[in-house]
Amino acid sequence: MRKGILCIFLMAIVLVTSCSDETTIFIDEQQSNIFEENDPVNLAGSVNFDNAGVIDITIDDNYSGKRMSKAADEPAGNYPLTMIAQVNPPTYGSITSLTAAHVFVENNYAYVAYNTAGEDYSGAIDIINVSDPTNPAVTSRVVFTNADINSLQYADGFLYAVGGLDASSSFTATSNSFITKIPVFGGVMDTGAGVLYGFQPGDNATDIVLDGNEAYVTSGKDGTITIYDTKDLDIKKEEAFADLRSLAFDDNKVALLDASMGIRVLDDKLKLKKEIAIDTDFGLYTKRSIDFVGDKIIVAEGTKGAGVYSYDSGTLLQYIPIIIDPNLPAAGDIVNNAVAINEDMVLMANGGAGLSVSDDEGNTTEPYGVMNLDGSINFVQTQGDYAFAASGQQGLQIIKLNRLSLSLAAQCSSLIEYSGTSKLVINEGEDIAFSGSKSFNSIKVDGSLLMCGSWTVRNDVDVNKDALMAMNGSISVGSNKKQKEIKIETGGTLRVEGNLTIYGDLDLKDGSSIEFIGENSVVNIFGEVKMGDDVSVLGTFLDVQNKF
Repeated sequence: MRKGILCIFLMAIVLVTSCSDETTIFIDEQQSNIFEENDPVNLAGSVNFDNAGVIDITIDDNYSGKRMSKAADEPAGNYPLTMIAQVNPPTYGSITSLTAAHVFVENNYAYVAYNTAGEDYSGAIDIINVSDPTNPAVTSRVVFTNADINSLQYADGFLYAVGGLDASSSFTATSNSFITKIPVFGGVMDTGAGVLYGFQPGDNATDIVLDGNEAYVTSGKDGTITIYDTKDLDIKKEEAFADLRSLAFDDNKVALLDASMGIRVLDDKLKLKKEIAIDTDFGLYTKRSIDFVGDKIIVAEGTKGAGVYSYDSGTLLQYIPIIIDPNLPAAGDIVNNAVAINEDMVLMANGGAGLSVSDDEGNTTEPYGVMNLDGSINFVQTQGDYAFAASGQQGLQIIKLNRLSLSLAAQCSSLIEYSGTSKLVINEGEDIAFSGSKSFNSIKVDGSLLMCGSWTVRNDVDVNKDALMAMNGSISVGSNKKQKEIKIETGGTLRVEGNLTIYGDLDLKDGSSIEFIGENSVVNIFGEVKMGDDVSVLGTFLDVQNKF
């Protein structure tokens, strides 16, 4: 038996069968292949801050593979990104190789789907509280010992997940492809409250989109697109297609990625509206995403990168290429799996080539660089100022984008935008102020500096004798792999209005001061706060790590 697209799911003993032949209810004590963990103490060890800190971005020079140098005159980077934390994949007994395959984020929670590569079937679901993304917490976990999970969504107190199982080894499964509905209470899955399943043709259920009281599910080779009633998972409508990998929903239109031909667009009753042929080898049993972006459709096309198509004409507008970091060997296949867009930022999950960022310039998208992250990036979603990447055996990676907020931009509208080098030096006697959102290599202040915006610094920040550095917005320094520091010399002052994060130490020398303006400043220091004599700490602030 072939293991179908991406992942596969579970078998259990039936206790009650509904009036639909396609829907089965399982009771908790008989689900010998499902293991639930909701103890916060046991789940706490899953969150990992080892790689937290400023994210370096490799920029290709005309995509030739030549890495730009870190010289003093290198331009400051356009994307001041920081890694907040990682959530390690679950383990259970002999199940030690689960990979994060998909993530769905809504409001205060991230829902992560895990599966297993190869012929073995095992998977898991995590629910992670990200109400404070700087301190994520796993609130619930379910492990499936004989099933992969490929995609999931949450709505109205229930988690809907899809995947596959080996129906030939199950007494109850009518097909390999399934959907399951799990009750969720306050971020905690409760399989004992009754778990519902439905089945459809195909090697493996690959994707799900919820629309009101309906769930649209695709399955892979020789599969279908199936509309389920979310109340009881009764099948309302079903159409067969050759090889469906993913779907997207927009204004009563359903876009399907059919690996046998390209894009099929249906109405919400599954009637064909149009087709866009794509000459791409999508590979066997691999998931690739499809999405609507305004009047365009964007498709993850594996080794080709991401294809951007006009919905109206069906013409190919552009391929966004995969950027390769020449100094970071690929940790798997170099293929575009998924695309996420956040304002003018385009993020591409490129498998072993990592997570790349491009500039959306309206009519075209210009590749910028690739983040130096571990893992094979299978999927990415953004919400607000954060990106959530499903990163194979590296689990979930939570990335802060540090976008310049509109309110901050208005406040700083009188300041020019920074356009200098990545090594910022303010000499004695200079009084410099600017706004923007950039990444720096280092900062040294001997005069007076006001920074208004969002910033990252890979190395140290030095505020020297009698100098002033003031920041309004957010700044992050160093990383937990390469801890750095902010050092304030005698008579020097660091003035903070906003968020200050240091992956390393804050070194306050004799007679120095740090001042917090307003009531909402936040300090998150992963190293130590070193204080000399006669140090002044003024103002109100939230000390995340309790280091003061």
